Amino acid sequence: MAEKSLKDIIKEEYVKCAKSASYFMKKYCMIQHPTKGKVPFHLYPFQEETLQDFQDNDRMIILKSRQLGISTLTAGYSLWTILFHNDKNILVVAIDQNTSKNLVTKVHVMFNNLPTWLKLKADESNKLSIRLSNGSQIKAVASSGTSGRSEALSLVIIDEAAFVDNAEELWASLQQTLSTGGRGIILSTPNGTGNFFHKTWVKAEAGGTYNKFKTKRLPWQVHPERNQAWRDRQDEELGVRLAAQECDCDFSTSGNTVVSPEMIAYYAQTYVQEPIEKRGFDGNFWVWEIPDYSKNYIIAADVARGDGSDYSAFHVIEIESCRQVAEYVGQLTTKDYGNMLVAVGTEYNDALLVVENANVGWATLQQIIERGYKNLYYTYKNDVLDSDKFLTKGYDLTNKSDMVAGFTMSQKTRPLAISKMELYIREKSCIIRSKRLVDELYVFIWKNARAEAASGYNDDLIMSFCEGLWVRDTALKLRQAGIEINRMAVANIKSTVSIYNRPSVSNDPYKMHLPNGNSEDINWLL
Repeated sequence: MAEKSLKDIIKEEYVKCAKSASYFMKKYCMIQHPTKGKVPFHLYPFQEETLQDFQDNDRMIILKSRQLGISTLTAGYSLWTILFHNDKNILVVAIDQNTSKNLVTKVHVMFNNLPTWLKLKADESNKLSIRLSNGSQIKAVASSGTSGRSEALSLVIIDEAAFVDNAEELWASLQQTLSTGGRGIILSTPNGTGNFFHKTWVKAEAGGTYNKFKTKRLPWQVHPERNQAWRDRQDEELGVRLAAQECDCDFSTSGNTVVSPEMIAYYAQTYVQEPIEKRGFDGNFWVWEIPDYSKNYIIAADVARGDGSDYSAFHVIEIESCRQVAEYVGQLTTKDYGNMLVAVGTEYNDALLVVENANVGWATLQQIIERGYKNLYYTYKNDVLDSDKFLTKGYDLTNKSDMVAGFTMSQKTRPLAISKMELYIREKSCIIRSKRLVDELYVFIWKNARAEAASGYNDDLIMSFCEGLWVRDTALKLRQAGIEINRMAVANIKSTVSIYNRPSVSNDPYKMHLPNGNSEDINWLL
């Protein structure tokens, strides 16, 4: 048998590389190792399996731990695609240009270290792109609503998608460019719940016709060189919460939620329960406890117009135990909402009715006032809502001339009320029974130093709950102050000597004993 020529060997190798991305990467790709420099790309079993998934599926979404080499694997797959296929257009999108540039840099390292016979001429090569003579190219861009628009794309890669702010708008734009048969790979570590990456993952896991993504979860355990000792070190170096985000592929323990995910999970497992009754035309008034005549209640209400995406919401809270006993969220007109609040307030022992007075809240408040509800909450004008100020300034809570109806959620009171809620939950000082409220807590996040619902979600139940907890503190302090004042008054009555003491009277009805010890005969009155 004749010995194979070099040309035949190269031809065979080229065919093998063209047929198998795995073979191409393992045998001919070099990667930049952080400590060892350039090393061959030896794929782990989980990486080979992921690579096969890239080739078998048009849409892939990968929930991954950090430092598993998935971004490097994606770079190798991208290089294989443009080398062995003509006129392929690959777009890499990330949170910013530097992040997306990193993936293209990995492509450059692999391409530059290929044997000459595997390379094609690069018509264009820079930090953000590489275009080969066969018409195929890779380009890196920062995320924006217009990224990739008007381009015919063969493959879109969105790196760290959970951290991209406008990811939904971005994907809506890119999806149109893929409609002619392009592929999409979305990969990220988790960043809490409620963002585009989380919602897309949940829908993909649920299946159905809407979402065609193939899901792949890659926690830290898939790496053969990692063990529990390595995981424990991550807790020490990164902190428990950040380590959970970076390593565990768990949405609930990641992200920047206002209330810690661990506490939300505690409440979900400990207190959340089905209501004993669901009332109202829409069935959205949930009741866990009927009114107890011996208890005092607060109703804290947030008001919406009754249309659009916002909802009116209120909670009924038993003051002493801080226990949620009823809840409503739905879309009612401001007048109907006012009538409902009056009815529920009357039912719960004329509960203290706290209604936010911003914007459309006034329409609801006006209806409550017109109905003559006698226990409506008032706030002092131009003053921070603080029980200590009520007490130290000696405000007369019965004098409404300097007060305004409702609760003022201002720039001053909003962060204070949210902080109060977080403190109550962290110290397990309140009882939450509503799954709807717990679900909102999972997507109530810090965004640019402001606490708000994640994009596409609502926080109506949360904000009304914050009102209730804030006012509860005020109500309890004022009630305690009133009790102490009454006690002092009673004590003073017992200890104070009267100005006039009735003189003692002897057996002689006409003889009166005087305080100086003498007596006086009052027969002269006859």
